[in-house]
Parts: sequence; C-alpha cells; structure tokens
Amino acid sequence: MTNSRINWGELFPSKKSIFIFITYMSLFVGQGILVTASQRADNSYSYNTVLVVLLTEVLKLIISTVLYCREHSIKSLVVKVVEGRDVLLLYFVPAFLYCLYNNLAFVNLSTFDPTTYYLLLQLRVVITGVLFQVIFKKSLSRKQWFSLFLLTLGCMLKQWNFSLPSSTSNDDTGKDPAAAAMDGTFRGKNISGFDLSFSAILILVQTVCSCLAGVYNEYLLKGKGSDINIYVQNVFMYLDSIVCNLLILMFRGELAAVVTKDHLLEVFRFEVLVIMINNAAIGIITSFFLKYMNSILKTFASALELMFTAVLSYLLFSIPIYLNTALAIFVVSYAIYLYSLNPVVNLASKTGGSTHRDKDESRKALMGKDDDDDDIELQMEEV
Repeated sequence: MTNSRINWGELFPSKKSIFIFITYMSLFVGQGILVTASQRADNSYSYNTVLVVLLTEVLKLIISTVLYCREHSIKSLVVKVVEGRDVLLLYFVPAFLYCLYNNLAFVNLSTFDPTTYYLLLQLRVVITGVLFQVIFKKSLSRKQWFSLFLLTLGCMLKQWNFSLPSSTSNDDTGKDPAAAAMDGTFRGKNISGFDLSFSAILILVQTVCSCLAGVYNEYLLKGKGSDINIYVQNVFMYLDSIVCNLLILMFRGELAAVVTKDHLLEVFRFEVLVIMINNAAIGIITSFFLKYMNSILKTFASALELMFTAVLSYLLFSIPIYLNTALAIFVVSYAIYLYSLNPVVNLASKTGGSTHRDKDESRKALMGKDDDDDDIELQMEEV
C-alpha cells in the first residue's frame, strides 16, 4: 500500500538541502521570466536565439570538462572521447532533439506567457508515460492513468475562459500592459488560454522532443554508455548539441552573419548573458538536487514553479491570474503529486558485469539528464 504521508525531515535533512531546493526552483522560474523580459514589445528578440542556445551549450561543455578534470587529466578526457566515438555518434539523436527543444523554448515563450508555457510543458509527463508503456512495455496502473488524465484535464482548463469580458481587441501592440491584460492579452499573447493553432503544435513538438530525448537518453545510459563516466557522456551530449546548433545556423543561412560585431554585441548584452548563465546553472543545480534529495521534491518544485511564475508574471508584466489559470495550476499540481506516489520506474537490467554502485550511478546519471524540463521515473530533462 502506498504511503501518502510525507516525512519532511527526510526530504530536507539539512540546511544545504533547503538551499538547493530554493535555488533549483528559482533558476527554473527565472528562466521563463528572463526570456520574456528580454523580448521586444512585439515579442521578437533583438538577438539571435540559436546563437544563444549554441553559446549556452559551449558554456555547459566547459563546465562538464572542468568537473571531469577535477579528478582526471584533459588528456584522459580526449582518450575517453576517442574510445567512445561510437556512443558519441549515438548521442546525436538526443542532442538533436534537445537542440530543437531549447530553440523552440524561445519561440514558444514569444507566443505564450510564462505561466501558460510551463503549464503546457507538463504534458510531457503524459507523453513520457505513454512512451514508457509502448517502448519499455511498462503497463500503467489505474492510479497512474488517472493522474495522467487529471494532468491533461488541468492543462485543458487553461483554455477555458471563466472570467474574461466578451469583447476583446485584436490590436494590443500599443496598449498599456495593464490595459492589455484586462483584455486577456500581453504583448499580443493570449494569456487567458491557448488556441489549437500552429503555436499549440509547436509546443507539442517541444514536449515530444523532450520526451523522446529522455527515453533515448535512458537507452544510452543503461545500454551502450552504461560503463562511461557521466561527465564524459555530458561532453558527448554538448559536443553533439554544438554541432546541431551550427547546422541550424547553416540551414538558416546565418552562420557567417552571427559572428559579425553587431550580432555578438547583442548576444553579449547583460540580460542575454544572464539567460545563458542561468540555463547552465540549471544543469549544475539539478545534479545536486537529485544527488542530495528525494525525487518526490521535484513534484513540489514543479507545483511551486507554476505558482511563483504566475505571481511574478503578475508583478513584473501585469499579467492577471484568471480563474482558469488558478484552477489549472491546482489540478496539474495535484496530478503531479498523485503521480509521484505511483511513478513509472524503468530500472537498469541486471547483468553479471554490473555492480550495485554502477546501477546507482546510472540511475543518478539519468536523473540528471531535463530544457527546458526535468526525474528518472517519468520526467527527464537535459542537464
């Protein structure tokens, strides 16, 4: 029988764990707020977002290299990369998916307000649950299906309008933020709900990319790459991500343009640098979070992130918290809590050459891998 009581003393055994929890949550909330704040009045960006994602991957690569070199030499890292070149090539699949995920984050945040964006991203829990059942043959229980259904319902609640006036204006570009918010828009964005349009398709693609990347990542961590150091695997991921972002710039015909003085000056503005550093810091703090605390805390972090994002969006951007938003946050948070009590777990297969420590490291490594987003049982994000 599942114990629904939570021992807070076990969840927060020290002041360090409380600090990590608050920092983890703050960084995730901050990312959506920072990206939204960096937009122009027409929701566009003055900087090249693909270049920002590329430089963020470079920063993550540097951090992973430094962490590995604390106990090993740089020569050792080069040798490991050469020896694991087959796995390096396999990492192009999740790297490409995460590349799309990270670039679509900028696109979707220019369409949706931060609260709606994070709410819709919770659909990855549902998608990943279905993928686990199909790919890993993990049958979901009735409680698990109920929690996933409830989560989907919560996301749908964001579309239903309970409090807006009947008339809205189509042109919100020149409006005062508070006045535009009263009409259910913010810089032209629909903040009262979301339309089943191309924008909705893009955020669906983003969630599917996150889910597929997480599931494939698990396959690599528990299969081909199970005997490779986690920092080396991170190096594989970020090297491949850099290549994928360079290919996107080349495909868009912007590879030569982004290295010009004007483009570089736009990217190296203070607010853009903060976005890159914050994104890289998310990866680092996620590792500490999953190392020192129970994964159920991710449940409370997700719920609190939604609430704080809604409050900060109201304070900073005058985006009101409508009844449908409050109900959606409550239902989604409760659904995630229910799911955390009965998670889908795909443990590493027992092999003669694997020790208990190897499996534990593999499990921690997987948990350290999720955009955007992020939990080994269901929600996996890139570090």
